[in-house]
Amino acid sequence: MNDSSFLPNASSSSRNKQDPSLVPVSGQGEQFLRLHVALDMTALLPIQQVAEVLTIPIGAIVPIPHMPPWVMGVYNWRGEVLWMVDLGHLCGLASWYEQETSPSVYEAIVLQLTEPSSTQTQAKSQTLGLVVDRVEDIEWCAWQAIQCPPGFTLNPQLTQIVRGYWWKSNDVMLAVLDGDAILHAMPR
Repeated sequence: MNDSSFLPNASSSSRNKQDPSLVPVSGQGEQFLRLHVALDMTALLPIQQVAEVLTIPIGAIVPIPHMPPWVMGVYNWRGEVLWMVDLGHLCGLASWYEQETSPSVYEAIVLQLTEPSSTQTQAKSQTLGLVVDRVEDIEWCAWQAIQCPPGFTLNPQLTQIVRGYWWKSNDVMLAVLDGDAILHAMPR
């Protein structure tokens, strides 16, 4: 499976369609953190939604019973409880426990979003740890290049957290993840 495997038979005509709401008025792009959700899936996460990239020893995540299978548990991050999610499993891929490799540490991204509150003086910040296969680099992508996710993805879990996709070249496609959707996938 390659980077574009979650979009079967994506034709060039479907790649050329674009949602005008994804294009800012200024026409400028955005920086994204490129990461491998799993060995065979590369994605982008808006850099302004990333608070930190962590390397966590395997035993440092404390499992919590009765949670969805993609919730790995909690981790002590800067003295606060940080819920840790297996991002690949949330996307409908195999969980970390089912992987052939057994790393001694996890790579994780601290997703941090600020939601405006009803009062002007307070904004609510939410954080979530996303365990990924690996973090690579920073990409700059013009908004005009980010296209709407098609309705024919292979799994519905991925469809719910993808904001769009970017055809970096003819054979490389990167999913653009939606941090808000990932946070809202957490049980409340």
